Amino acid sequence: MSDQEKRQRKPAIGYTRTSSAANVGDDKDSVVRQQKAIQAYANRAGYKIVAWFDDPAVAGSDMIDARPGFMAALERIAGNGVRTVIVETANRFARDLIVQETGWKRLQADGITLIAADSPDQFVDDTPTAVLIRQILGAVAQFDKAMTVAKLRGARERKRRKTGGKVEGRRSWVEKSQEDSAEGRRIAEMIQAVQNLDRQGLSLREIAAELDRLGHRNERGAVFSPSSVNSMLA
Repeated sequence: MSDQEKRQRKPAIGYTRTSSAANVGDDKDSVVRQQKAIQAYANRAGYKIVAWFDDPAVAGSDMIDARPGFMAALERIAGNGVRTVIVETANRFARDLIVQETGWKRLQADGITLIAADSPDQFVDDTPTAVLIRQILGAVAQFDKAMTVAKLRGARERKRRKTGGKVEGRRSWVEKSQEDSAEGRRIAEMIQAVQNLDRQGLSLREIAAELDRLGHRNERGAVFSPSSVNSMLA
């Protein structure tokens, strides 16, 4: 490729997302795989990835405004004029059909093009056929996710009935707060703060911002998402 061709490449942002915390880390290949697929498409289609943004351990059903990585990407876009976001697949953008459609429509309204590397036209064409296909694929992904969750839940229930005890999984905030440790006491203090702020009528996003001001952040050092705040209240 000539230097002139390299200079003529269109700028784009690469976005990756990993649903499970178990797939996050230097020894995991999820993000690496996604980046390779995005970069390969960018090379073929004449794009230059100018920045990468990632949302580790963020569910595909979370709205885009609840994702720190994606919101940071939108801030970058607002500041540098980039108008293209490339993801590995539509599922990496969102598994939930409603989230997928509303998120795509929001980007479209802001003049931002969303491209799935494995199916470049999926978020570009707006013909009735393209919309139908996009909705069907989104519904299939949503159904697949629901079936996986149901299978895991069934496996846990069978194990619980067999052992008569608690099946290990992600501990709740209450369980973490009951630990006899400095971390347990910190979490208990944080939950108490969340409950007090909720009684004051603050929104989930406002509570997350106040937690950040008080020095409370998640295990990745990022501001808590509204969904995390909601789980503390639950």
